[in-house]
Amino acid sequence: MNIQLPKEVKIILDMLYKNGYEGYVVGGCVRDSIMGRVPNDWDICTGAEPNVMLDIFSQFKVIPTGLKHGTVTVLIDKKAFEVTTYRIDKDYLDGRHLREVEFTNDLKEDLKRRDFTINAMAYNEKEGLIDYNNGLSDIYNKIIKCVGNPTIRFNEDYLRMLRAVRFSTQLDYELDMETFEAIRNSAKNILKISKERIRDEISKILLAQNPSKGFILLESTGLLQYIIPELKKCVNFDQKNPHHDKDVFYHIMAVLDNTESDLVLRLSALLHDIAKPECFSVDDRNIGHFYGHHMEGMELAGKILKRLRYDNKTIKAVKMLIREHMLRHEVVTPRAMKRLINRVGRENIDKLFKLQRADVKGGKTPCDFSNINKAKKISEKILNEKHPLTVKDLDINGHDLMKIGARQGKEIGIILNKLLNMILDNPDLNRKDILISKAKNMLKLRS
Repeated sequence: MNIQLPKEVKIILDMLYKNGYEGYVVGGCVRDSIMGRVPNDWDICTGAEPNVMLDIFSQFKVIPTGLKHGTVTVLIDKKAFEVTTYRIDKDYLDGRHLREVEFTNDLKEDLKRRDFTINAMAYNEKEGLIDYNNGLSDIYNKIIKCVGNPTIRFNEDYLRMLRAVRFSTQLDYELDMETFEAIRNSAKNILKISKERIRDEISKILLAQNPSKGFILLESTGLLQYIIPELKKCVNFDQKNPHHDKDVFYHIMAVLDNTESDLVLRLSALLHDIAKPECFSVDDRNIGHFYGHHMEGMELAGKILKRLRYDNKTIKAVKMLIREHMLRHEVVTPRAMKRLINRVGRENIDKLFKLQRADVKGGKTPCDFSNINKAKKISEKILNEKHPLTVKDLDINGHDLMKIGARQGKEIGIILNKLLNMILDNPDLNRKDILISKAKNMLKLRS
């Protein structure tokens, strides 16, 4: 097997060998190269200890990234490469952080400590592929399998449970049965992992080609109830509605897979119906309804995303898309579309239409996109013609209002929003002289 190595990696490996030490590329870059994917990073392992590496690579800039754990970062032509000493992980403090490592000169021992077989292969041009754990076979068979005892691997680092699901989703591989059962038995320990790390893995699952696979796995392994218990409530929840042929959970999964790989859009799809179990009612014909679930869902989604430490901008956008996703049933007019763009934002209006289309696809066929298509067409016309849609688009600002006697602060905001409401209905009024006149009349009424 021949892996094409970057010239910088070859320089690092050659320098190690010239100084009497072996070196290999290791982990994800080997896996990706075998699979025909472009590696994001090239990690290197070696028998040389950190202090020795500082000498070997002294002609380059070397950052002592983690000397305690055997890692230095070598910069060549402004590109960073992590080089780590072979090691044995001696003890984990809390299912996440290493307390102690022991350096070794045995590559086999180093590969034995790694998480999954497909990530436990090494390669160099002198010896070719080193695969003590049958990672190559698992790539060919499309299996995610722990190195050694899966329970031990997960007890060392609980995040590995979520990583197993993520790799399975991204690569479209199946979980090895022992690995699957070990996750089921240890699932509750995911609560000991920081929300930020969980968030990052969830985001990667969401951005995979078929994100539903990841969330179905999270549910079947038992992880979902500890990460997003609100979504667990949607599993097997019968909608009792003629427009739906799936329970709430599998409807959400269908919507998720029908959206493109955009984090805000995928988060909105994941949480758009999250409040349905809370808003469920049945009429006298035994038909289920979810009145107000978009409003309840907006608030519940905000709490979930805040708990998972998503940033405020993302949370705000997701909440707004969820709030507006049912508007596809409303009468579409230019006036309504201007107000919708104002609420959602120019940058998110197309995402709303995509969410609505995915929502329709997730129900029973045939799909009727006529109202969505009409809304999109009107919105595009409004945007192309550059209609004023926000306070910032007004031909007047707070300083102008202060000059005619408006009080600084809340009053300025109230007047600007009243002016905007007029402009949304009649963009021709967006002239400074007209707006000043209207503002003066508002101030007169105030006094």
